[in-house]
Amino acid sequence: MRNLEAKFRLEDLDAARATALALGYAPSANFIQHDTFFAVAHGKLKLREQPPDAWLIHYARSRESALMLSRYEIVPIAAPGRTRAMLERALGIIAEVHKSRTLLMRHNVRLHLDRVEALGDFGEIEAVLDDSAESAEQDAAHAAVEELLDALHIEATELIDVSYFELTRAAKPTARRGSSDPGSRR
Repeated sequence: MRNLEAKFRLEDLDAARATALALGYAPSANFIQHDTFFAVAHGKLKLREQPPDAWLIHYARSRESALMLSRYEIVPIAAPGRTRAMLERALGIIAEVHKSRTLLMRHNVRLHLDRVEALGDFGEIEAVLDDSAESAEQDAAHAAVEELLDALHIEATELIDVSYFELTRAAKPTARRGSSDPGSRR
């Protein structure tokens, strides 16, 4: 599967929700999600735990204009704890992300309103395309994403092209070398 996506910071999740509802988006669900990312040679691999369900998700992104085009595959997981432990031993964990997510939908477009632990509030728009989508469908998806971005007053320069785990890593302060650091001795 593929989706056309845009991610951005939000100042006010409630205002974004109201804007989406005014455009015809319908509330779908609220989730608590724990994503564990593993070291892989190509793309990104995460275990998403959203009790009572869990999935292994592999995806890769490329830029399409200011938006990202993501190709992904999702596999349901029956034993997430054992799967996480096995993948940690085999591949290594590179990050974990905890978030609460509100999902709103209109046709094939999903709006995620996310509160990400240690990062803040974000919006993520995904227009879902099947692999056989023709250019007219892709154009319609692009227009739907742009319509929502415009309504939310999100400029192309405000779009984020990395995962939440990469934002988390960038937000962590780097260790500073000081007199208590043995590496700083001469």
